[in-house]
Amino acid sequence: WKKTACIICALNCGLEVQTEGRRIIRIRADKAHPVSQGYLCEKAQRMDNYQNGADRLSSPMRRKADGTYEPIDWDTAIREVSTKLQAVAKAHGGESILYYGGGSQGNHLGATYADNTIKALGIKYRSNALAQEKTGEAWVQGRMIGSGVHCDFEHAEVAVFLGKNPWQSHGFARSRVILKEIQKDPNRTLIVIDPCKTATAEMADYHLAVKPGTDAWCLSAMIAVIVQEGLVASDWLAEHATGLAPVLDTFKAIDVARYANLCGVDEALIRQVSRRIASAKSVSMLEDLGVQMNIHSTLNSYLNRLVWLLTGHYGRQGTNNAFVPLMSLSSTARDNANRKSNDKVGAPKDARPAQWKKSPVTGFKVVMGLIPCNVIPEEILTNHPKRFRAMFIESANPVHSLADSQKMREAMRALDFSVVIDVAMSETAHQADYVLPASSSFEKAEATFFNLELPNNAFHLRQPLFSAKEGTLPEAEIHARLVESITDMGGPDYGVLKAVAKLGLLPFALAFAWQSGRNKRIAKFPSIALYRTLGVDLPKTMSAAASLWGVAQMYVRQQRKAANAAGFGGNPVFAGNRLFKAILGQPSGVVFAKTDYADSWTMVKRAEHKIELWMPEFLPEIQSLDAGLPPIDPAYPFFLSAGERRTETSNTSIRDMSWHKKGSVGTLRLCAEDAATVGCASGEWIKLSTRRGSVTVEVEISDAMQQGHVSLPNGLGLDYVQSDGTTVRKGVSLNELTSTQDRDHFFGTPWHKRVPARIEKIQEKEAA
Repeated sequence: WKKTACIICALNCGLEVQTEGRRIIRIRADKAHPVSQGYLCEKAQRMDNYQNGADRLSSPMRRKADGTYEPIDWDTAIREVSTKLQAVAKAHGGESILYYGGGSQGNHLGATYADNTIKALGIKYRSNALAQEKTGEAWVQGRMIGSGVHCDFEHAEVAVFLGKNPWQSHGFARSRVILKEIQKDPNRTLIVIDPCKTATAEMADYHLAVKPGTDAWCLSAMIAVIVQEGLVASDWLAEHATGLAPVLDTFKAIDVARYANLCGVDEALIRQVSRRIASAKSVSMLEDLGVQMNIHSTLNSYLNRLVWLLTGHYGRQGTNNAFVPLMSLSSTARDNANRKSNDKVGAPKDARPAQWKKSPVTGFKVVMGLIPCNVIPEEILTNHPKRFRAMFIESANPVHSLADSQKMREAMRALDFSVVIDVAMSETAHQADYVLPASSSFEKAEATFFNLELPNNAFHLRQPLFSAKEGTLPEAEIHARLVESITDMGGPDYGVLKAVAKLGLLPFALAFAWQSGRNKRIAKFPSIALYRTLGVDLPKTMSAAASLWGVAQMYVRQQRKAANAAGFGGNPVFAGNRLFKAILGQPSGVVFAKTDYADSWTMVKRAEHKIELWMPEFLPEIQSLDAGLPPIDPAYPFFLSAGERRTETSNTSIRDMSWHKKGSVGTLRLCAEDAATVGCASGEWIKLSTRRGSVTVEVEISDAMQQGHVSLPNGLGLDYVQSDGTTVRKGVSLNELTSTQDRDHFFGTPWHKRVPARIEKIQEKEAA
């Protein structure tokens, strides 16, 4: 049995696997993993379908004039890619190159090397999947708290899920175990706010089945109940927060009964749930894509936080708390750097002018260092002098995963140059000028930086299960070669460090500090230097883990208290070295941070460590709710949720669907009443149309759906080339149906959970 991890969702549960040749033949949970602790869901059984996909690449590919691809050798690929990227940067500046991606759900180690390539080319703009899901939430959280926050459902008296179905999509460790524990405990309460009767909603004590896209009215009504019935934790807020008065004034005026009617939830139920939250000793509340990829996306994130902050549920066991990451993927510090102010700390918020870095063409705010995914085609398909001229895409498939695939394909072909790093010939790779094949996640040292746990946080460095597939390279090697080609960095830069690395980590640390001070290339491209020097002396096949030495050294300096509590205190050089050795030496993962719940207050990055409750930017949004629901287009009377999590879905790195043996896949779910209106039955095929496109899809009648609401699952619709050369597509490619224009006006978040749609019955021969 060999240690590794699942790569389907952000939890990356620990696995033990048996292999035979180059196949993964048995999978079980790793009981020694400090986070998942022997937990596993059924989706982990699909790892071999990723590892041995027939469309995996084994050579760099170059696009020919006729649109087909030819294999080329690595030296040619690196030389031509670096030359063409430099040509774009020289002609138009590094800001004309957009870097997209940086690792899928459990494969982030390569991103520590991509940062050096980005610096070498002078790239200024980035984006990835977080920018079509989490930027609004991150901005709200950064403004209110200034730190990442995660839920403690294990100890919560009340668990609230907003547009979230953790039975399928998880979102916190040991999800199904904890859900069952809450369900069985008569003293604990499970609340779900979701238009669908999901698996989690069926377990809930209270299910607020809102009409699709009306979460803002429901949340506003809940806050109004808390305010109007005097349920606000006034004493607690006086000690821990600012800006309460304008919040109270705003929500005193809301008509709870009317808002309940607008969102389709009984007023008595809204009042009962609001009182339960206010009276509980501890509440954890988690939002997800159901509200984040919906109308009022950013507003929903703000209202969510008001619910649990007004009732005093932060900074103690069982509530929402700040966590200490090993390395932040989306630090709010990045946003604070973008938000410049010459005013004194503590000045009224509305008196502080906010000047954010913005995307060059559309002028959208850059949050978490990311431009909105939905504006990428507009940033390319224009004559604007600052348009993007090239894309560098890594471990991502934006042609398939971003809104309006048609427009994304057009945008990629309009670029002066594009290159993709990936394990397979994806839909995006088929539009790129060059494709560089990466080794799989199980053929190199790999890890995830989705480390969100508290009070104990852990990091898991995975050792390879197999040697690299012939013709592929780990991302660390690809980026090292690109940086060396672009900058002429090479042997003379590495000589001293390479020799000293053989003497041990302490001499190496001293030498690295000395060399960084005298060699600008070592200082500018530290990960590449580590890979070429320290990486050589790491255990076989683990050289890509060399960048983690730098991560460990930075972490123990930035988070001394949490590191010390986990056993990595004292002199920072020694502590960093001990942490690095522990990361390398513990195949199930290592606890790198230990915190107290009270530490959540020291991580509040606002004045006097007080939470800011009032965000005046949202006042017009809240007031606009009083006008009622937006009109329904009679030509598209249904609302499509494009991207439901189901048992038969994975992320799109699992391109081979042969694991699915029985039953239908990718069906359109709708209620019996709507099926009767359309005149269709389960198993029949219908035509589904949106303003952007049409598909034929199999029907599944489901009591989980409301009238006027239909859903399709995520992760399907991939064009998978089998070993015999035939192409198979299972399910619908959702973003052939979505539009870039259906988006949140704050940060461009797409409204995939409320796509206007039309359903029509078709003849059997049309379906065929």
